[in-house]
Amino acid sequence: MTAFRSITLACGLVAALLTTSCAQVPQRIEGASAASGGPRYAVDATWPKPLPNNWILGQVAGIATASDDTIWMIHRPLTLTEDEKGSTLAPPRSKCCSAAPPVLQFDRQGKLLRFWGADGRKAGQGFDWPANEHGIYVDPQGNVWVGGNSNTDHHLLKFTADGKFLLQIGKPGKSEGSNSPTQLGRPAHMEMDAAANELYVADGYGNKRVIVFDATSGAYKRHWGAYGKRPDDARMADYNPESPQFANPVHCVRITRDELVYVCDRMNNRIQVFRKNGEFVRQFVYEPATRGSGSIWDLIPSEDPAQRYLLVADGTNNEVRISVRATGEVIGAFGRPGRQAGDFHWVHNIAIDSQGSVYTSEVDTGKRAQRFVRVQ
Repeated sequence: MTAFRSITLACGLVAALLTTSCAQVPQRIEGASAASGGPRYAVDATWPKPLPNNWILGQVAGIATASDDTIWMIHRPLTLTEDEKGSTLAPPRSKCCSAAPPVLQFDRQGKLLRFWGADGRKAGQGFDWPANEHGIYVDPQGNVWVGGNSNTDHHLLKFTADGKFLLQIGKPGKSEGSNSPTQLGRPAHMEMDAAANELYVADGYGNKRVIVFDATSGAYKRHWGAYGKRPDDARMADYNPESPQFANPVHCVRITRDELVYVCDRMNNRIQVFRKNGEFVRQFVYEPATRGSGSIWDLIPSEDPAQRYLLVADGTNNEVRISVRATGEVIGAFGRPGRQAGDFHWVHNIAIDSQGSVYTSEVDTGKRAQRFVRVQ
């Protein structure tokens, strides 16, 4: 494995790349080694812009880019501490702050464009807002899918970009296990195969599978567990890259242009790769000695036509790992544990836009999103 290296570029060059002033530009450039020819990134400490209305973010539990290169995030308003929401207390304990609405849309410059979901927990909305927000995806039609991972969140929701409710798959309450065709089990992430109009779900914190639904009707199509086999909910030891079952959580699912399905088996420190019918292809193991919450939290293919690289978010080691997609070879990384721009605390999700800028979200006490601009 090639460790990341940091270099300093002339301020004028970085400022031009980030389209911001020299005083605002972080000088740390990180990523793949020069010998590898892989991508390298600089953190943009000016993204996003400050939120209006005295708003603040809780744990940012999902981030996604849309086909128009806008950036969407979902956060957890209920995770604000009393001092963070001091202006809302009775009596107020401070001037700041209040929770932002849970769903937020930004442009590439970090300007807030849309927000909704603040009334999702009220009765009579026609849908069940998750108790603990987790995961967001914007499909090619511009519809927004969200989920949750509390012990009662066994469903997904689909909305228009303006927040109009369209569809609910599953319902809150209890999971029916990893072989139920209708009920989910604390789903973590979702992605759509537009050509087939199918929604793939990483299911999840309770279940141990990938499940596929019709993206319009929500009708069940198929599901599978580790190695493409029937999932089994029997408890097994974590941190086992040879486990016959996925561990909880099955944390992400991604579909590449060559029609492969990549699945994050977070606590087993591995990525498993499948064909769309569930046929197992290969697996990649990263940092197998990692304990805690595992080493495979999310992944995204690079923006080039061949999607040559995978960028893998690791929220335990708090880095984004860069690997060659065809072989799994690690050629670099960026980030480290910490609180400064470019550092991470529980980096949870990752997204990429058409120009190669990478967006990350952080949970636990991280409570932020960051942007990394590709500079090579």
